[in-house]
Amino acid sequence: MVVGDFASEVDLVVIGSGPGGYVAAIRAAQLGQKVIVVEKDKVGGACLNVGCIPSKALIEAGHHVAASKAPGLFGVTNENTTIDFSATQAWKDNDVVGHLTKGVAGLLKKNGVEVISGEAHFVDASTLRVIFDDVYGQSYSFKHCIIATGSRPVVLPVAPLSERVLDSTGVLNLPEIPERLIIVGGGYIGMELAGAYADLGSQVTVLEGLDRVLAAFEDDLVAPVLRQAKKRGIEIITGATLTATAVDGDHVRATYETADGEHTIEADYLGVCVGRVPNTDELGLEMAGLSTTERGLIEVDEQCRTAVPQIFAIGDITPGLPLAHKASYEAKVAAAAIAGDRAVAADYLAIPAVCYTSPEIATVGMTAAEATEAGFEVKKSKFPLGGNGRALSLSEAVGFVRLVTDKDTSRLLGAQVVGPNASELIGELGLAVENLLSADDIVATIHAHPTLTESIMDAAEAALGHAIHQ
Repeated sequence: MVVGDFASEVDLVVIGSGPGGYVAAIRAAQLGQKVIVVEKDKVGGACLNVGCIPSKALIEAGHHVAASKAPGLFGVTNENTTIDFSATQAWKDNDVVGHLTKGVAGLLKKNGVEVISGEAHFVDASTLRVIFDDVYGQSYSFKHCIIATGSRPVVLPVAPLSERVLDSTGVLNLPEIPERLIIVGGGYIGMELAGAYADLGSQVTVLEGLDRVLAAFEDDLVAPVLRQAKKRGIEIITGATLTATAVDGDHVRATYETADGEHTIEADYLGVCVGRVPNTDELGLEMAGLSTTERGLIEVDEQCRTAVPQIFAIGDITPGLPLAHKASYEAKVAAAAIAGDRAVAADYLAIPAVCYTSPEIATVGMTAAEATEAGFEVKKSKFPLGGNGRALSLSEAVGFVRLVTDKDTSRLLGAQVVGPNASELIGELGLAVENLLSADDIVATIHAHPTLTESIMDAAEAALGHAIHQ
């Protein structure tokens, strides 16, 4: 039973409060809209609560543990590193995630955005009903709506979730550091979690169905990650298809098939990290006149507008890379379009992709192959971090910076980085790609010494044919 109501009128309803939803709501409010946000779980969405942020916290904790155990690193010897994992998890949940979620809630309130806890369902193309529980609900009549419901982990039929078989959220919230851990899926989520727990002391095995892990990145970017994974004791089995799981007390057995037959492996926990599925299946989209692709995605135009003009969609539920910063970017585009900016349009020329492995991988713009296919005559220039003073002083002189430039104009078309703090280095390179800068522009910019960013300048000098430090 649902109690009836009269619809409340509002300018904009945003469904979801993740990095797409809360940014859209705040920007729209700044542009004069009366905005409400409907969130069925926690403010901040998956990224802030169970994804991007907590995973990086665990990764960082693992780095500190691994560094403390490294024999003789910097001349420092520590014979007995211990970790209170419950304290680590408390720090992650309270000091990091909790701090940020409170901050987002505060920003929404400061900007006059009302947050409503409940599940949103379309009644028609201009009305939503929000269900608070099995009995009570409220309808809202809107002028515009932004759907920003994000995604959730894929669940495998052969691996039903339990206390020992977990999705990525469960792996992030383990009550203990497992002695043995199986990760199914060698994409960026799987490899990041594998690295974090290997650093924390787990014996990790990664099962990947393709012929290599991190298939979204070029081979030479992945190679240093594979070398580091081997040093950390991570076993990576490619061409492996999970066929069954069985929980036996405090252990789980995984059966998988490879080209040479069937195998079984046992561990304390198994984490399923094989991708994410868009949260579009419980919104009643058909009531609003909307449909989805076979993958459950909502098609949008360059302003993030759906086939129903007053309804917009952003983030993981739309085609493209499922990245938090993509969702935040699209949020601003959609908010501007709703406010009447007819010229605003999404431009993905310089959208970065980052993988927080050891070492980190980051890319922006086009690869050499993509630039060639687009009709450019391409030049590639690479600078190894072994020649960078700051990388050496960090004892992390592994990897390189590569620039992809137009041979005639030296315009930067794309860049790839593998090495320490690649996630930070990619920012300068993204700025250069977005603003159509050339290798000459980068070289003419004075870079502080000693810094990792000097490697970008060195790679640019190599692109111009006058490398100094190489």
